[in-house]
Amino acid sequence: MVRHASSTIEIPEVRAVPRHVAIIMDGNGRWASKRHMPRVAGHSEGLGAVRKVVEECRRQGVEFLTVFAFSSENWRRPPEEVGFLMKLFLKSLRGEVGRLAENGIQLRLIGDLSQFDQSIQEMITFSEEKTAHCKDLTLTIAANYGGRWDILQATREMLRANPNIEADAVSEELLQPYLSMAYAPEPDLFIRTGGEQRVSNFLLWQLAYTELYFTDTLWPDFSATDLQAAFDWFSQRERRFGRTSAQLASEALSPSA
Repeated sequence: MVRHASSTIEIPEVRAVPRHVAIIMDGNGRWASKRHMPRVAGHSEGLGAVRKVVEECRRQGVEFLTVFAFSSENWRRPPEEVGFLMKLFLKSLRGEVGRLAENGIQLRLIGDLSQFDQSIQEMITFSEEKTAHCKDLTLTIAANYGGRWDILQATREMLRANPNIEADAVSEELLQPYLSMAYAPEPDLFIRTGGEQRVSNFLLWQLAYTELYFTDTLWPDFSATDLQAAFDWFSQRERRFGRTSAQLASEALSPSA
């Protein structure tokens, strides 16, 4: 596995277009309610927005796209909505995996997948294997995922692999390979639609130095134009990673920069 730098240890490469985009796709239920439709209709409509964003990210050279499909807290929702989401999840995997493979998009799933029905687990395995060779874009779906769960499960796995380790020997470098997204660089840009301004237990470790972009646009309405607006905002951000603006200016003028 390729080792990716930690933003608290090394300064990552800064690019105009983000290398890794993470998205909380919020507002599906509200989109439907505004149209006097069942909340679940918004989730179905949101699939179209996912396709558009995946296509646009691939076109612009984004290497990693991670979307929050179902959090570990979403089990608290009404049972009928959870049941619909599970059926929609299975249906979308079946319907999209061929298209992903044809377009060079690798699919990966993160989260406690053991809680899903066997049919969904089998489809996840099939989808990951069918797209494993794809290199243009890695699409990660976070399902039954929580940032605190991620850190806890990584810690447990690290301790199982190093049962005799001393407390002072525990480090970021030792823990990082056991995190769910060890295969990807930290997100450069986080986007949340729907007007809420919080990260909601999503990629807590990985978002340490991510730029956070919030928009009132409800997810089913989120278009390639909206994504470009987020990218334009991102390109104007001064990514200092603990340094000062004066240091960045000095580095820009340096002949070796």
